[in-house]
Amino acid sequence: MERRLQEAVCRKPLRLSHRGNIIVFGCKQASDTNEGDVSELLLSCLSFQREISKFVKSAVISGGNSGRVVKCKCVTNVQTRVTSPCVFLMKKSEAGEIFQYSLLTLSTNQLEPCVEFKLSYEIKDDVSIFHGPTVMWSHAGTVFCTSPRAGEVRQVPVQLSHCVFGELPFLNDKLFILGLQNMSESFSINQLTGKTLGYFVESGNVFDGSMIMPHPYICITQCILVLSCDKEENMLKSAVVAATSNKQLVYFENGTVKDTCQLPFEEPENVQVLNTGRNGCLFVVSSHQGHVCAVWRETFQIASQWSEVSSVHVDDFMGCGTDQMLLIFKDQSISGQLVENFLLTDLCGIRHANCPENRALRTSPPPENYFLTLQALESRLQSGLTVLQELQREKRVKERVLQQSLQALAGVVSEREPVVTSPEQEGLAALWDCDDESKDEGSDDKKQDMPPVSSKPQVDKLWHRIAEERMVVGVILTTDSSVPMADVSLSILTETDQCSAPAVIQTQSQILWLPTPCSSSPSSAPEPAAKRSRRHSASRPSDLDTRRLAVTASTTLTPLLNSGCVNCRVLLHYVQKRDAFPLVGNQTQAVLQCGRVSLRIHNKLQTRLLKNPELKTDEALEDFLSLMAALDRWVFHIDSPEYSLGALEGWIQKREGCKRIEVHPQYLLIKSTETSAPMLLHWHQKNPFQGEMSVHSTQLQMLQFLDSLLAHLPTSSSIWPIKGTTGQEAAQMFSLALEKEVAKLRECVSSLLCDEEKEEEERKSFGKEESPDPGCAQGLQKVREMWQRDVERSKMRLSPLVDVGRYRSQTQSMFKVQLDADLAALLDTQRTLFR
Repeated sequence: MERRLQEAVCRKPLRLSHRGNIIVFGCKQASDTNEGDVSELLLSCLSFQREISKFVKSAVISGGNSGRVVKCKCVTNVQTRVTSPCVFLMKKSEAGEIFQYSLLTLSTNQLEPCVEFKLSYEIKDDVSIFHGPTVMWSHAGTVFCTSPRAGEVRQVPVQLSHCVFGELPFLNDKLFILGLQNMSESFSINQLTGKTLGYFVESGNVFDGSMIMPHPYICITQCILVLSCDKEENMLKSAVVAATSNKQLVYFENGTVKDTCQLPFEEPENVQVLNTGRNGCLFVVSSHQGHVCAVWRETFQIASQWSEVSSVHVDDFMGCGTDQMLLIFKDQSISGQLVENFLLTDLCGIRHANCPENRALRTSPPPENYFLTLQALESRLQSGLTVLQELQREKRVKERVLQQSLQALAGVVSEREPVVTSPEQEGLAALWDCDDESKDEGSDDKKQDMPPVSSKPQVDKLWHRIAEERMVVGVILTTDSSVPMADVSLSILTETDQCSAPAVIQTQSQILWLPTPCSSSPSSAPEPAAKRSRRHSASRPSDLDTRRLAVTASTTLTPLLNSGCVNCRVLLHYVQKRDAFPLVGNQTQAVLQCGRVSLRIHNKLQTRLLKNPELKTDEALEDFLSLMAALDRWVFHIDSPEYSLGALEGWIQKREGCKRIEVHPQYLLIKSTETSAPMLLHWHQKNPFQGEMSVHSTQLQMLQFLDSLLAHLPTSSSIWPIKGTTGQEAAQMFSLALEKEVAKLRECVSSLLCDEEKEEEERKSFGKEESPDPGCAQGLQKVREMWQRDVERSKMRLSPLVDVGRYRSQTQSMFKVQLDADLAALLDTQRTLFR
């Protein structure tokens, strides 16, 4: 019996959650002593097995001889940027006058000492562990703190009463203390008298704590949780939740009470946030007496409550990308199971229970947003059924058309006259509209003589901007969807004052499809989609037959400003495909003159979008397209297998100077005060754990953003670039490769057509021969022979005989240059597609 008591772990071990696992800190008495304070620290790691709905022990670590476990928590190490479990231990000396404290961190399955110090008094329960890691406690009306960076125990120089410790999520000064200033203290801050006093532990600055919490709540606040905090114009904008001793959960916004919820128990000690994904967030409030309740964040109403709870933890135990809460009840049996009676749930569908019936989940009626969600789902279901019915109707029409086509073909083969019903009878529409007057033969002949409708794109607007060190010229086109376009690009021809001959500028083109504007008749009601399936006629264009296209071309600005004024002519190049399956001969290359732009060195063409991203004008859209063309683009794939990326977009929006572009809401504009160049960001989340981040900026800004992004993401996340998005170097490589290919081709053809040795021999032989006299018969015959040799020599020069080895070497060198050009073209094509 005595041996069993020595090997048994203490009845109330301390637990914490880390990366979806439960870590249990317990102590057993050392075998070589009978003193109660000398014990051995044991650490057990438990993981949840979904198949058996139980927690299974995965590892057991021994920390050697230590003291009593005071507190444990998962915090972030500032030096390594890794979140790891920490345990705070106390060991009493033999005389009982000196108390030795140590903070251990779990790293690679080993407990490593982080902070050690000695005190002449015992720290009670009012001790907190924050990031750093930093240990803070209060004793005799004074606040003390220590951390590995400080290296010693420091005393806060401000005397505060009723202190509340907290941690800000985004600012540099994270740790703060709120309290009421002791008026007997000589610390003079006249402007803060009668208000809540705040103190930043890391920098030692004092601030107005009423921006976080008003002073009447300081005396009754038991615990505090900062949801968000920003610093705008030396003012803190915060959202805080606090649990008070008056059985209340209070929500503060910028120091003002916004909402309250009456708690069903007293003395709350901890508040945690449970993020269930699309179903919303809950606040999990727990007390020292074992009472726990969950409060909806949206409605601030109690969702459920429990009693006789030993500990409560919030983490992704199921590995599904959202949070769940784990309730471990008190009456653990002596069967060796560290987590036996528990309840794992998120109140939204996930529930794994191993607890008595009297502790069944007691939930309140679902809030109103659940009924709204059900209505939205029902609407989506009805819409899906409508689409399915339309697809089935179209399938039946296609089957009837195929059946009639087969009957008509069989009738032609058997020389029978086919009987085809009218399109109106079958519910179909003709390929073109036929009026009653067009049924005459004369009108048919006139239709055959009419020229086809022009399918050239229409230039709606031409603009130009100066973005950074580049000039961007853009054109907005309206195209006919029946005639697709390909290989669309812009070219710029300059006509300076000194020279009348135009010069071609090297540019880089981009295309972007724009949404088609609504019809000009707003009074007419929209026609149902299922009512009419007839296509619009080519002679009557409408929004269904047209599409809008924006084409931009960017070039370096410096060569254009060598002269005072530069007039540029803008040309559009495109290829029209007349068929859905075009052949080579069915493509038409066309050039369209879009207009002229004038560029002067004293013009101020800065974009207004940088000053006001909320603009929704056409000029704002042009500014956005110009920035897209001028800035380099990188695309990165982000993979976070252990934590959800749902809050990444919110983190981006919290950055200084970040605003959403209203003309293209998928993009965010970041205009920093340190650099003049802007940055565009586009975050596309594929699933809760993967996504793509598009960055439009300079290379230095991109590296700085990646550094801050890596600091925000967990260490298990990975980021790698997607190929084909290396900026503007790909176009330059492509142009140089084409130039090299043309030069090599000219060199090879010249070497094959010209044989210097044979030409020299023929030149010498021609010089030795005397010019014959065409007056006699023999002289005339020689003239004819010389003329015949010249003809043969000309034929040999046009199609010479080449040695096989020489031809192979020339062909291999030419193929090598062409492969380099093809690779450069592929890189440039991928870059253009990604942009």
